[in-house]
Amino acid sequence: MPKIVVLRYGHRLVRDYRVTSHTCLVARALGAEKIIINGDHDPSVEKSIKSVVARWGGKFSVEFADSWRKVLQEYKKKGYFVAHLTMYGKALQKEAKTLRSHNKILLIVGSQKVEPAVYELSDLNLSVTQQPHSEIAAMAIAMDWIFDGKELGKKFGNAKIKVLPRAKGKKIVRT
Repeated sequence: MPKIVVLRYGHRLVRDYRVTSHTCLVARALGAEKIIINGDHDPSVEKSIKSVVARWGGKFSVEFADSWRKVLQEYKKKGYFVAHLTMYGKALQKEAKTLRSHNKILLIVGSQKVEPAVYELSDLNLSVTQQPHSEIAAMAIAMDWIFDGKELGKKFGNAKIKVLPRAKGKKIVRT
């Protein structure tokens, strides 16, 4: 399975806290190794996600970066394929094989209006429909297609809390 790093473009304090937190949670749950947040430094997001990782296990980290451009350039030098999620890109269902052919992927997920240079510097501008929708949903669907559904069975080491599947009711195990 490829290594995925998510770049959250343009986080704004207060306005984006909840959506950025959810972007982090979904990225972690679906198998990304880390998220890099470009924009305002927000220690509350980092603290919240570190707490989730400590309780629910796995390896996932949160970083902040002042320059999305430097992050993109750094990851390209490391051999990452850069896929920008946008409703203006090529259709995911037609590009899934291309994505799966790469061992390392940097997924760019926007927050505010994205500069034209992001479109130009990305290896692929990728759409999950050409309709307005949630960047979190686009990321989740893209990751599902990249991992071909295998991420849904991911095991998280060092978990202090685990949910045991049930048809009805809740079963939580704490270690």
